[in-house]
This record gives sequence, C-alpha cells and structure tokens, in this order.
Amino acid sequence: MRIVADTSALVSLGVAADRAPNPLDHVLEAHDLAVPEQVVSELEDTAAYDDVSGSAAEAVLDRREAFTARSVELDDAFPLDDGENAAVGLANDLEATQFLCDEFNRLALVHASLTTARLLTTPTLLVLLARTGALSRPEAESTLDSIGDARSWAGNAYVARARETLREQ
Repeated sequence: MRIVADTSALVSLGVAADRAPNPLDHVLEAHDLAVPEQVVSELEDTAAYDDVSGSAAEAVLDRREAFTARSVELDDAFPLDDGENAAVGLANDLEATQFLCDEFNRLALVHASLTTARLLTTPTLLVLLARTGALSRPEAESTLDSIGDARSWAGNAYVARARETLREQ
C-alpha cells in the first residue's frame, strides 16, 4: 500500500520511535512510504532543534533508507506550507492509498485537496494498529499519550475520539 506523509505526521511518529513496537517501524515495514523532498528538508530543519520535535525528526531521518523522497512541483495557489503543499501534490500524483497528516487545524482543506488518498491522522493510525493487532490496545493508548504530550495535543478532538475508540475496543 502506498502512503504519502507530511512532516507533522512523521514528527509525531518519530516521537514514539524508541518504543517497542513502534508505529514508525510498522509504517515503514508494511507500506511503501513516499514523501516529497520538501518534507525531508523540513525534517532536517526540525532535527536541528534541541527538543523533542528535533529528536523525533532525527529518528525519522535515521530511517531515511526505508522511504522514498521525490521531487514535486508546488501549487502556488495552495494555502498551506510547502511541506503540506508538496505532500498533497505527491499523494495525488502517485494516486496514493493513504495520506498521513497531523495538520489538525486544516484537515478539511487537506481532505478536499486529495483526489484518491484516504486522509489518516496519527491518532487514527494508532487505532487501526490496535484493531489489526500490530499494537495492543494498551500500547496504542500509551503511544497516543506519549505523542500527545510531546505534540501538545491536549484538548484535540481527533485525539479525544481516538482515545474513546481505543477504550471501546
């Protein structure tokens, strides 16, 4: 399955890269992950910071050989940053199955811009990993908590819904 991801989602997954099992490994091992070169550049910029996001971006870059970076032309009219712009364009160009994005404030715009890919957030990915047995429910909840703390997701409706779903399983 072909997945395209933007920087925000990869940083989220990178936060949990030291966990076992971790969702980043699952995505990289079970799927064909492609990202635009702009996302790699944003990961490199983020990795320069001495904080949790910098460490998370570095964890993703350490797995660079496990995903493909592609050149993408930007849509000058697209109102999000270059990473999301390029990632949406790449997902459409490749007719990706899924688009992994944690740009929670603009998900409706991202969703409307995708032609074939299913929009997937990291919280939703964790729910799916629990449903398929790749993570246990407690592992998925713990991972969601750890990513949520690092990414300041307190009060986020997508995160709250994922927690509810995990508790119902």
